Amino acid sequence: MRRKLALVFIGGLATATSALAHHSFSATYDENAETRIEGTLVQFMFRNPHSWVHVMAPDENGDMQRWAVEWGAAGALDGQGVGRDTLKVGDHVVITGNPGRNPLDHRVRMRTLLRPADNYGWGTEAGETFD
Repeated sequence: MRRKLALVFIGGLATATSALAHHSFSATYDENAETRIEGTLVQFMFRNPHSWVHVMAPDENGDMQRWAVEWGAAGALDGQGVGRDTLKVGDHVVITGNPGRNPLDHRVRMRTLLRPADNYGWGTEAGETFD
């Protein structure tokens, strides 16, 4: 019985440890490259562990694509002045970031965001970053 309990405890500990692990950005994104997308925001998912911005914007061939832009955790972004209502569907945005390693994924890791309509920006001031 004691051995069974020990195995259950060790299994639970291993599961909890892996749940806290953080994925490597360099496995998903080319951190030595930068891309720029400009288009219309179609979805803003303000959540943990990472928020997501989805933008309809042209790819390198001019074809419209839905881009998935990975951003920081809601808690971290909230501390940087970003909230659930900061971005709205229909906002015109310009985003720079690290492109995904698979170009067919149309995925970007956010570095900067600009909303030209009111000159709102993120990622240009000290402390506006996520890792």
